[in-house]
Amino acid sequence: MDIKRSRYDIFIEISCLLCLAGTIIYLAAVWKDIPDKIPGHYNAIGEVDRIVSKGSLIVLPVISWIMYAGMTAITRFPQIWNTGVSVTEENKEKVYRTLKDMMGTLKLLLIAVFAYLTINSAMAKPLPVLFLPVFLCIMFGILIYFIVRLVKVK
Repeated sequence: MDIKRSRYDIFIEISCLLCLAGTIIYLAAVWKDIPDKIPGHYNAIGEVDRIVSKGSLIVLPVISWIMYAGMTAITRFPQIWNTGVSVTEENKEKVYRTLKDMMGTLKLLLIAVFAYLTINSAMAKPLPVLFLPVFLCIMFGILIYFIVRLVKVK
């Protein structure tokens, strides 16, 4: 079943593409100013626990583009998802719309986080202490919100 694009879908896609392109443009613009050694990994409280060469900065945008493409492809086939609710002819469109909105929202969150991580690493800064807890709260908040909406649809 093909779900019509909503304004929200368009907003999500444009926002994701702006984050992806913006990250690449930012890296290209500041490449010569990036230190040769940058943070490559952070522990749970945001401290740098591995230093890598600046060439490794390319990995995060590549992963972001792959993640974007994969999540976009998966979103096109809602009938293969395990929804947790019975999908009937009466609720099919609402269930699939809810799932598509959830996937789009999670996609934007992940793309934005990867853009932030890339830029933060390029500036050779540690992550804020609350980065991981805030990210997890937002991610699980999104999941809970859409699961509640999904249960109400059935």
